[in-house]
Amino acid sequence: MKVKDADILIVPGYTNSGPDHWQTRWEGRLSTARRVEQEEWSKPVRDDWVARVANAVNEAERPVVFVAHSLGIPSVVHAIPLFRKRIAGAFFVAPPDVTNPQIRPKHLMTFGPYPRDPLPFPSVTIASRDDPFTSFEAAEDIAGAWGSLFIDAGSAGHINAESGHGPWPEGSMTFANFLTKLS
Repeated sequence: MKVKDADILIVPGYTNSGPDHWQTRWEGRLSTARRVEQEEWSKPVRDDWVARVANAVNEAERPVVFVAHSLGIPSVVHAIPLFRKRIAGAFFVAPPDVTNPQIRPKHLMTFGPYPRDPLPFPSVTIASRDDPFTSFEAAEDIAGAWGSLFIDAGSAGHINAESGHGPWPEGSMTFANFLTKLS
């Protein structure tokens, strides 16, 4: 699949992805990419976020490919039963452990638990060994339940601008490779 053949939905996490975040950079470079905007980025409400993802999918004109980061991931996964359009694939980066009572802010737990059914579309899940929002083992476990290709990013923090992943060329190459395998 080529970029022009898909509606690429950028699904940021808690507080959105700022101008230096790799998601924002990709959105500017990928011709068919658009961001799923949330009403309230700093006080996320699961039902609202899920509805926004579902609406974006159902308005799509081409098969959808997700590029979701952090809290955007449970928003996508919880929205699956609401999709009326074809999902070609999902590229998930830094899934938070939304069942961990130590997660901050606390209201992020309202996005858990993750559904553990295999995903009905191909996916890649990339996780870091020192992500402050999840353990590597929790990320690997949920990716396994979903049937997602799991990629170890090493010690990469939360894989965002704050952890030094503004341009993130390795991620861009991995996404391009994933896209070529989709139909």
